[in-house]
Amino acid sequence: MTTLRGESATGIRPLDRSPLGDLARFGDAPALVADGLVLSHADLAARVHDRAGLLGRTRRLVLLECRNDIETVVTYLAALAGHHPVLLTGPACRRDDLVATYRPGVVATGNQLEELSEPAHDLHPDLAVLLSTSGSTGSPKLVRLSRDNLRSNATSIADYLRLTSDDRAATTLPLQYCYGLSVLNSHLLVGASVLLTQRSVVEEEFWAEFGDAGATSLAGVPHHFDLLDSSGFSDRDLPHLRTVTQAGGRLPAPTARRYAELGRERGFDLMMMYGQTEATARIAYLPPHLAAERPECIGIPIPGGSLRIDGDLGDGVGELVYDGDNVMLGYAERAADLALGRTVHELRTGDLARQHEDGLFEVVGRRSRFVKLFGLRVDLDRLEQLAADAGLELLALGTDDRLHLGVTSHRDAAWAREAAGRLGLPPHVVETHMLVFLPRTASGKPDRASLQRHVAAAPAVAPAAGDPVGEVSAARVRDLCAHLLGRPDAGETDSFVTLGGDSLSYVEVSLRLGQLLGNLPRDWATLSMQELAATTAAPRRRRWLRAVETPLVLRAAAIVLVIGTHANLLTVMGGAHVLLALVGYNLARFQLASPDQAGRRRSLLRAARNVAVPSALWIAGVGAVTGTYDVSTALLLNNLVGSDTWDLRWQFWFLEVVVWSLVGTAALVSVPALDRFERARPYAAALFLLASTAALRWGLVGLEAGPTERYALPVVLWCLALGWLAARARTTGARVVTSVAAVVTCYGFFGDPVREALVAAGVTVLVWLPRLHLPAVAVPALSAVAASSLFTYLTHWQVYPHLEVDHPLLATLASFAVGLLCWRAYGSVTAQFTRACRIDVRRQRVPVRRAQRTPTASRSA
Repeated sequence: MTTLRGESATGIRPLDRSPLGDLARFGDAPALVADGLVLSHADLAARVHDRAGLLGRTRRLVLLECRNDIETVVTYLAALAGHHPVLLTGPACRRDDLVATYRPGVVATGNQLEELSEPAHDLHPDLAVLLSTSGSTGSPKLVRLSRDNLRSNATSIADYLRLTSDDRAATTLPLQYCYGLSVLNSHLLVGASVLLTQRSVVEEEFWAEFGDAGATSLAGVPHHFDLLDSSGFSDRDLPHLRTVTQAGGRLPAPTARRYAELGRERGFDLMMMYGQTEATARIAYLPPHLAAERPECIGIPIPGGSLRIDGDLGDGVGELVYDGDNVMLGYAERAADLALGRTVHELRTGDLARQHEDGLFEVVGRRSRFVKLFGLRVDLDRLEQLAADAGLELLALGTDDRLHLGVTSHRDAAWAREAAGRLGLPPHVVETHMLVFLPRTASGKPDRASLQRHVAAAPAVAPAAGDPVGEVSAARVRDLCAHLLGRPDAGETDSFVTLGGDSLSYVEVSLRLGQLLGNLPRDWATLSMQELAATTAAPRRRRWLRAVETPLVLRAAAIVLVIGTHANLLTVMGGAHVLLALVGYNLARFQLASPDQAGRRRSLLRAARNVAVPSALWIAGVGAVTGTYDVSTALLLNNLVGSDTWDLRWQFWFLEVVVWSLVGTAALVSVPALDRFERARPYAAALFLLASTAALRWGLVGLEAGPTERYALPVVLWCLALGWLAARARTTGARVVTSVAAVVTCYGFFGDPVREALVAAGVTVLVWLPRLHLPAVAVPALSAVAASSLFTYLTHWQVYPHLEVDHPLLATLASFAVGLLCWRAYGSVTAQFTRACRIDVRRQRVPVRRAQRTPTASRSA
């Protein structure tokens, strides 16, 4: 792979070969605004001219990885100006598949141009742009668009939106998505300008840029309107806003009416539009004065286009067919298709629609989105639309014998089952899939392909009990993790850590992965699905045994010792301190596995929140009912304001230590120097931390800690540091040092050799035996005990005292039963509020400034 080194032409010539016309004709009028820089049309034309010189005069296919920045726009326009067909992709595309299929001559990322091969394609003279049909680039099937397609569609859009050179749009959509690209094309065509930003509408910095730039229009798909609601859009002062456009799917009627009314109050129009990539972008629009009254309709054809209904399925419903100059040339599925001319003359949209007496068209479903179950014809789009109108989130898929519904909350699932029942479907054919969030493509549309994969994988993500482990593909590992973590968008390059896994979710995932792969490597949580698949172990002869990660076994065993000892069933102390070492072990494995400093901090604070929230809710609730605990206990502040003698407030010492240790670690990794040191020397850093916390303990209490001191935060931090050290011990020498450190730091702490030996032994086993082999029949119970350990510890104080004197076994079992029930209940409640919109705000507000005009000779491409 070599970098292109073409020669820039001297002088500026009109870009008369561009379908958008000569950009330079608009002179100093603003064209692009990005990162505080304003680039005029004349400056943009000059940059495009130079970039076109680098691409050369021989036509070649250019694959452009798009970002919403100036360099991407320059390269895109340069390809058009030079008559080079350009295949637009996103940063997350499967580029290797596209390169293998279409063999582009140039791969471009911004202003970086890399030559892959000599021009060898037979490219049709009309071919200008290649786009994925879904707005993402996971499929090699592409839409072939001509120069006339681009020009006619941009002209129509500028016409019905009444665009002028005073307009400025903000890029809320990716440029490789036809909707986002049409915003750019239509504005540049008339001499208007575009604010280029990578930010989301939920970020305050986006609105700062929007206001500073004086943006007049905002574009979004239905998903964006949910984000606008969450960002407080209705309360924002946006005096320049003139138009809010919407496409990419039907906007729920209540949302459309609300935004139409808001627009009337604030002085902007809501323009709802309908289109497909196969029509370059737009097919129809609903005049803004009808947005509140007729939101169910797609409206009327765009200027220069026509619509008709083909066939009659009853009630005036048939397939919607569009004709216009913006209809694509046809599809491409292989490199040879790039030589084809027009193979499509009218667009059969695949949508079912009707035309009302007033001329408005309404889409009522998809030809391919119907399933037949028990003789009943089920319209999946209609089911999704009913859910959206009810303010719910749902994706529907159908197979030969099942209706599959992807939902994000139990409320949505209950509504979906009830709606399916009203359709006449028996309950057993309706299957709901609880997801962290509904998957979406890069353009914000529902990603049904991901959900389809998720549904298909669910019944077979792991082998049946006793089945030998054979060759396992990366796709199968991905499907398993996607299913268990509720992440249908998981890719084969993702890992447990990058998918948001933590110490609470690793229990089931590690067990199921171990069942699928045989033995899990020590660092499995940070390995990609591809790397995990490559570790598949050979079939084991002893099928009645299962390999289980040692941390999971120790977690279950430690909580059993804690609860059993408290309930007078056992007298084996030290389990809580083993659990604390496990917290440090998992902290190093999961929370510190993020590749960047901000990710580490977020992961640590999220883990602290996952412990603090249920703890505070339970303690406050019990305190309110019984008066047992005060506010400081609920806020986990007993170490700061509590008594020096044991009382009921000390019951939650373990949870206090966990939460504040996680918060403190987040503060440490926020210091760049400390974060760099830990990454560069992970074992040395862990050893230094253990030495520091052990010195703190010895300095505060000496060799042996007192009755409450052994539970105080600064005194027990060494336990967490010891677990951290165990996770970083990768070599034999490091394991020996860690084992010795476990014995040394435990010695004398409790004044009870058995208790000290238990903690030291637990850490030593953790260091030397990454997994244990247990009877397969015991693994499900072990998993449940380990997974619910937090809630068992939290709630058992209110359970066992009623039974410990006469029935210690029953007291222990009841404590675990209540903990398990509370764990399940809390999971059900929190699932209703879980959404995956985690926005990372990295950049600061930058004031807008104008670029200085420079002589042509000084510009570089």
